[in-house]
Amino acid sequence: MDQDSKPFVARQPDAVSTRSVSGAPCWVSLTSHDVETSEGFYHAVFGWKWRQATLGDRFRIATANDVPVAGLAAVASMWRTAVVWTPYFAVPNANEAAARTRERGGTVAVGPLAFPPGRAALLADRDGATFGVWEGVLAAGWETWRRSAPAFIRLHTRDAFDAAIFYGEVLDWATARPECCEVRYEGGEVVLRSGGRVVARIESGALEAAPDPTVRPHWQVHFAVSDVAACARTAAANGGDVLRASADEAVLLDPDGARFSVMSRSAG
Repeated sequence: MDQDSKPFVARQPDAVSTRSVSGAPCWVSLTSHDVETSEGFYHAVFGWKWRQATLGDRFRIATANDVPVAGLAAVASMWRTAVVWTPYFAVPNANEAAARTRERGGTVAVGPLAFPPGRAALLADRDGATFGVWEGVLAAGWETWRRSAPAFIRLHTRDAFDAAIFYGEVLDWATARPECCEVRYEGGEVVLRSGGRVVARIESGALEAAPDPTVRPHWQVHFAVSDVAACARTAAANGGDVLRASADEAVLLDPDGARFSVMSRSAG
């Protein structure tokens, strides 16, 4: 965890605490072998603008319409991690979330570390899918970030119900508190809602199927765009790859091999 790939924070009048959206995704961060190449790629695909972060040219913050939307960090920074998009979930207490992760068979890779005005940790569930937690202030408010950044995130895993139990216990999903997320099984997936809107999905195949040992569990970030086909063409033209595409969604790789999806705003 580096200072600038954590959830972007700033003391703004409309900033809100993670306590108000407990358990919901609140940030995404990308690791890269070459931040300059990644910066150019995502500027071409999404139109993101970038600012250099306080730790130097290894770190960037992406903005869309002046809203901070994502972090970018070089793999060669203090903690060496895979080239991947990682979601962060809002928690009221990062220490408790890390302790629950250990107790339930997961891994605490980094932290929790203090980044005033909050704390962050990089974790993995018991099947190896990486995720983060953030306790503290969210810049520009959660609603503004969601409108400017991902549509939702999806966990591809071997056993959706087991994963839902793990994350529910770590992140306090489906508790009695009104700010916590609602969890339901819908259309063959476990669906997570915050404030009535879908923010995450967990899938592992057919309901009666046994857990698939060939699946490498991972979280995939889905970005909402106005033109899926144009994003796919731009990704391919700028060193990325198109793994599959339809009218409403495309699964893409950036030049470093980090996987992400774009989906039509109208379909979302």
